[in-house]
Amino acid sequence: MGEDDSISFGIRVLAGEMSAWGYYGQSLGKGESNPKSIHKILTLGINTAYARAVANASKKAEFKSLAPSLTAVNLARIDSCNDTVNAVFDEDTRNVSLKEILTLCTKISGDMRGVSKNVQYAYIDVQTGINRELFCSTEGACIDQSYMLTQGMAAVVAQKPGGIPEVCYDYMGDLRGWEVLKGKNVYKQSFGDFALLRTRETLELTESAFLPATKEPVVVVTNPHFNALLVHEIVGHPTEADRVLKLETAYAGRSWLFRDFQDNELGKQIASPLLTAYSDPSIPGYGHYKYDMEGTPGKRVNLIENGILKNFMNGREYAAILNHPPNGSMRATEPHSVPIVRMTNTVFANGDKPIEEIISEVNDGYYVVNHRIPSISESRENFRISAQKVFKIENGKITKLFRQGGITADSKDFLMNIDAVGNDFEVFPIPNCGKGQPMQVMRVGNGSPTLRSMARLTGC
Repeated sequence: MGEDDSISFGIRVLAGEMSAWGYYGQSLGKGESNPKSIHKILTLGINTAYARAVANASKKAEFKSLAPSLTAVNLARIDSCNDTVNAVFDEDTRNVSLKEILTLCTKISGDMRGVSKNVQYAYIDVQTGINRELFCSTEGACIDQSYMLTQGMAAVVAQKPGGIPEVCYDYMGDLRGWEVLKGKNVYKQSFGDFALLRTRETLELTESAFLPATKEPVVVVTNPHFNALLVHEIVGHPTEADRVLKLETAYAGRSWLFRDFQDNELGKQIASPLLTAYSDPSIPGYGHYKYDMEGTPGKRVNLIENGILKNFMNGREYAAILNHPPNGSMRATEPHSVPIVRMTNTVFANGDKPIEEIISEVNDGYYVVNHRIPSISESRENFRISAQKVFKIENGKITKLFRQGGITADSKDFLMNIDAVGNDFEVFPIPNCGKGQPMQVMRVGNGSPTLRSMARLTGC
């Protein structure tokens, strides 16, 4: 338990005859956060970033015959913005004492342990904070934006005597105030009720059979929580323009949607006509913001429209390369890190079919509930994602509960086989999206309604 504050900055300079980037970033210590020290450090940073940009440009010019990709950096034009964006909240987390937070965590973890003697471990974590970003550019932009954070995480391990342990962990959170933990969240539950529900679900799983794997695809109905991770992995990351262009390829960083400018899926059908996907920083969620870290207003990006691949998330440099309008998707975990393209609130769009109808139409299939862990191929052309629980569907009704299972499929096959899209759209907090080298961990929002498709079951 504790509280902390930090100040950091990043400087990007574009310079040289064959223009190139130079960068300097630093986190300031307690003794460096006075105006005199900040001025001195910023001056050093500007000079260093400029020198690096000139050196990079010079080397590009010297070796430009080696590769056609060694070209000058061009930026898509944007209007320079001057704006102040205030944090949105009902209850300011800065007015909640550490003692109150500790009391809440202690009570909830004790309540979790009190549900059953088979609860072997209960863990509660609460994080609150406020982030203020100041962006200024020589193009005339000056943007001051602030966002509050409230997040709770519950983890539980349950084991019946002589049985195999079952583990569950899940998050609630939003870029809002303390009201998030009181019920103003996607689950419409207090944090205490959320943690107790996860505890009871985990105990129920300890009494359940292990899901058998299948050799052939079966009908699967996947719920919004599960689909949040699905859209994250097979649509979100593959539509980030730096990965599309193979300029950032760490951690399964290539894209099954774009092999090169002559061989790609733009304008082609990659999913069922029932399916639309988009990324939108204007809607509530962990991916919410007004301006990215290049000063570009964040915009809704229609990634897939009725099954057709339409667009990618980008920054100004990548927008110029692709000849697309810039859509404000460049962000960094902290100012001293280099901005890269990050998904925002990236989702499958809502449909019009009630979940009861989607399930009732299935004679023989499975209901896959809540995501756990993904495993993704290099270009994300196929996936394996485990679920918190899986139910058998027989004659249109949910029957037997299984544990420790999931689904696997080729990404395009799964998207093309979708034959039902629900009307129960939700956006969930994803607190640990990793990308880049060095790794940048960022909070993003992902969501979906219920979907029905085909996949093979993974399990025991």
